[in-house]
Parts: sequence; C-alpha cells; structure tokens
Amino acid sequence: MITIICGTNRANSISKIISLHYQQLLARHQVESIILDLRDLPPDFTHTALYSNSGKNPAFNELRKLIEQSDKFVFVVPEYNGSYPGVLKAFIDGLKYPSSLNNKKAALVGLSSGVQGGAAALSHLSDVLSYLGMDMIGLRVKLSRIEANMTDNQITNPIYNQLLESQVQKLIAF
Repeated sequence: MITIICGTNRANSISKIISLHYQQLLARHQVESIILDLRDLPPDFTHTALYSNSGKNPAFNELRKLIEQSDKFVFVVPEYNGSYPGVLKAFIDGLKYPSSLNNKKAALVGLSSGVQGGAAALSHLSDVLSYLGMDMIGLRVKLSRIEANMTDNQITNPIYNQLLESQVQKLIAF
C-alpha cells in the first residue's frame, strides 16, 4: 500500500485536492493507497507526542503505525514561506528514529501559487528525507501557479497531468 501524505494541516487546501487526484491515478493502476492528511494530527501533538512524550499520544501513535507499515509514500507539499510547512517537519520529528523512513521509497509533488512549483520546499524536504535514509524518485513534480491550472478542483494543465501519471508509473515500478 502507498501512503499519500498531504503535507499541510490547512483547511480546504489544494494539497488535499492534489492528494485525492494522486489517489485516483493510483487506483486506475489498481494500486491501493491511503491519504494521511496532516489535518488529522492531534492538535496538541507537538506537546504530547514529541521528545520526552514520544509514544505517549495514542492518536499520534496510530499515524506512526501507518508510517511504519507503509513501504512507499507520496509527499504532496505546498510551499510555505520558501520551504515546506512546519507541521510536516514536526510530524516527521515525531516518527520513530531512525527506522520509520529508512530504506522506504518516496515520490515528491510540490505546489505553489508562484512560478517555482514548490522547488524550494521539495529541496528542503528531500534533504531531510535523504538524511533519514529514504529513497526518492528522481522525477519531482512541481506544480507552479497551481490555482491558474485548476478548474472545479481538477488539474487543467495537460503537462501537469502527464508528469503526475509518469511519476505514478515510476512509483509503482520503484
């Protein structure tokens, strides 16, 4: 099973829309997936599940278990202030170290309102994931000016759809 991580906890996020779209692409290939939406994080997890409280928050522990049981991941990551959302970093910091992500596989999808498509966010995230021993697909999809390339929650840019489909095929074969 592939776990799609919606990399923000913002309500009504475009990242969630892209995560659902990615899930549909995987389903077309008869590949099961689940979306781990960071909106589902316990609101107090940075105080009740990290550092000396590691393993003490039952709701966070369920999310940790999902990560441990998954072998492949898709990170759908918006660019916030020139990087990826802090809630994603805090989530990663709450995972078991070093085994949770070590030797697992990932695909990265960045999105932004600007012209770089989350390139800085993906660069920063890939540094962290590499440090943790994760293997990543070389094709990192960058969806720039995302709002201008969507209508009614559908991606309208055919190149974006082609890139996502190509990445899906690579992830399945990875």
